[in-house]
Amino acid sequence: MTAANSIARPHPTRRRILLSTGTLATAALAGCLGSGGPDDEAAEPVDLTEGQECDVCGMTIADHFGPAGQVFYADGEPEDRDGPARFDSVAELLVFHAEREARGWEKRATFVTDYSSVEYDLLEGDDRLHISTHAAAEDFADATELHYVADSEVHGAMGEDFLPFSDREEAEAFAEEYGGEVLGWGELS
Repeated sequence: MTAANSIARPHPTRRRILLSTGTLATAALAGCLGSGGPDDEAAEPVDLTEGQECDVCGMTIADHFGPAGQVFYADGEPEDRDGPARFDSVAELLVFHAEREARGWEKRATFVTDYSSVEYDLLEGDDRLHISTHAAAEDFADATELHYVADSEVHGAMGEDFLPFSDREEAEAFAEEYGGEVLGWGELS
């Protein structure tokens, strides 16, 4: 997709260093505590930049705007792959998960793009403002610990979406500039 205008939102390198250090420490601790079975191992985000498709709409995740997401389930679900269910929007992730939860699937971990940890762009196109996608493994954070901007004028792959930030002040500043409200994971629907 080609955008008419691009607005860069740089973020300090220090944040990436802190995020990487925290991820390594968490992975090391998880390795020490787990008993070795796949359901006991701590789930880690995977890279979604190699042509993976969204499990709801079938669109190639890396080719579209907005936050990406992934959900790891217990008992080898989804059965057709080794890895998480994948999404090109937080909104689709939420719908998919609610349907699977109703079927008795047990969630192990949920990760979404953390816009506080990446240098994102806001792009004008189709008479809307879109946010860039970031789907490398290091771009994801635990979805339950993030702050989400809902109902902003900035869109993702499927239109309006929930835009995740680990830094609440950044989420609030984004909402102030582009509209919307800041919600926690438990408030999303």
